[in-house]
Amino acid sequence: MTTFLLLPGLFMGGWAWEAVAAELTAQGHRALPVTLPGMAERSGEDPAGIGLGEHTDAVSELLDTAGPGIVLVAHSYAVFPALAAADRRPGQVSRVVFVDTGFPEAGESLVAQMPQLGLLERAVGGVIPVPEEIPAVHAVPSAELERYHRLATPQPVRTVTEPVELTGAWLKLPTTGVFCRANGLSLEFARTLHGTGLPRFAKLAEPGVTFFELATGHYPMLSAPVELADVLVRAAAGEGRGLYEG
Repeated sequence: MTTFLLLPGLFMGGWAWEAVAAELTAQGHRALPVTLPGMAERSGEDPAGIGLGEHTDAVSELLDTAGPGIVLVAHSYAVFPALAAADRRPGQVSRVVFVDTGFPEAGESLVAQMPQLGLLERAVGGVIPVPEEIPAVHAVPSAELERYHRLATPQPVRTVTEPVELTGAWLKLPTTGVFCRANGLSLEFARTLHGTGLPRFAKLAEPGVTFFELATGHYPMLSAPVELADVLVRAAAGEGRGLYEG
C-alpha cells in the first residue's frame, strides 16, 4: 500500500481529486486529497492571512502526520507548496509527482515564473477570481465543468506572489513528471529545456527521474481520473520513461 498526498492547483480544493482518490483506494492504496488554507470548504478564512508560507506549513504538517514514504502529488500551482514542504521534510517523501507543471527555483514565485497568466492583473480584494471558463482543449466533461464552476473558489493573492523557500534538499528525491500533451507539455519539450544546458533543468535527466504523457489537457484529475490514477501507481513503483528513453 502506498500513501498518496494529492495537492490541487489554483482555485481548487480536495474535491478535484475525488475520482482519482476513489480509484487509488479501489486499488488498495491510501489517498489523501488536500484542501489548502483559504480554498474550497476553507474559503471562509481571511485571504489576507494566507500566502505560500501558510500553504507550505499545511503540507509540511500533513507530511509529518501521514509519512514516511509518501508519494507527494502536485498539480500546477501546488508544486510551490509541495516542493517547499518536501524540502523541509525530505525523509517523509518517497517521490514527488508533478502533474502538468514545472518546478520553481529558490526565491521564485508563480507570478514571476509565469507572468503570461496575468494573475495579478485580475486580482480584486486580495484574491484572484475563478476563471470564467476552462477551454475545450482541456477535455473536461460537461458534468465536471459544472462541478468545477460550482466548487472552485478564488485564490489568495499572496499564494502566487510570495517567493518559494528552497534549500535544494528536494533535488535528491526521486521525481516523476506527468505531461498533458493537449496543454503543450511533453517529453520533447522537456528535452528542449534540458538541452539549453541551464542548471535549473539538469535534474530532468538524472537517474530516478521518470516521465509519463497523457493525451489530455491541464486538468487530468477531472478529464481522465482513471488513467491518472494508474499513472500515479506506476510512478510510485518507479516506472516511467527517462528523459532520453524511447
